[in-house]
Amino acid sequence: MKSKAIDFLEKHQSGEKSSFEDDARYRRENADWLRRSRNVALALIDYMQDNNLSRSDLAQRLGVTHQYVSKILSGKVNFSFKSISIIEQKLSIDCFRAAAEVTR
Repeated sequence: MKSKAIDFLEKHQSGEKSSFEDDARYRRENADWLRRSRNVALALIDYMQDNNLSRSDLAQRLGVTHQYVSKILSGKVNFSFKSISIIEQKLSIDCFRAAAEVTR
């Protein structure tokens, strides 16, 4: 006789294959730029806290949607140098320096 836990798990098992291995492989293959993206996200979070800004406020300052700000703050954006430069100009910050300070 199956335990209640096993029975419950079998009834609620997803029909889809787990993406855990693919996700882990992606993180491993892209570790360097993902780390840098997280550092920029942390620098922007510090900026938001220092200036008492919400995500919507930051979106307005950057001229982007609040959904894009959420994506940036997730630390999973593969930034171009141009996009970093635009952020730096609009916020008057140095993302690379701020990110380096965050990781110390």
